[in-house]
Amino acid sequence: MFFLMASLLVGLSPTCMAGQVYKWVDAQGVTHFGAQPPEGVQTTTVIKSSPSVAKPPAPPSGGVIGDQKAIDQQVKKQIAEQQAQLKVFCDQARTNLAQLQNNPRVREDVEGEMRRLTDEERRQRIDETRKQIEEHCQ
Repeated sequence: MFFLMASLLVGLSPTCMAGQVYKWVDAQGVTHFGAQPPEGVQTTTVIKSSPSVAKPPAPPSGGVIGDQKAIDQQVKKQIAEQQAQLKVFCDQARTNLAQLQNNPRVREDVEGEMRRLTDEERRQRIDETRKQIEEHCQ
């Protein structure tokens, strides 16, 4: 029974699958299994190394890995463009807020005619601009 259990454990061990497994009996009559037998002892090869198990497959050249790298680069480029657009938006929003806060006589172009904002419109635009800055800019 012991021999059967030991054989199963050794045979199912992933570390043993990578190389040869030897079996030997010591001077006291105890059976041993191992990857390297002791010198001067007669051994039996229980499991021979398998080239397909011992050597992992080489990663594919190009293929899925190359496609993933291309996708990663494209996503990084899109993120960089979005961040650049967001920076332009935030800079403009901060400039607009400063103008609204510092100039009580703000004018806007309505259908080709310049019109001055009322105090209420100016306060509303200040609130809207602050909200946009809080939501989108850090």
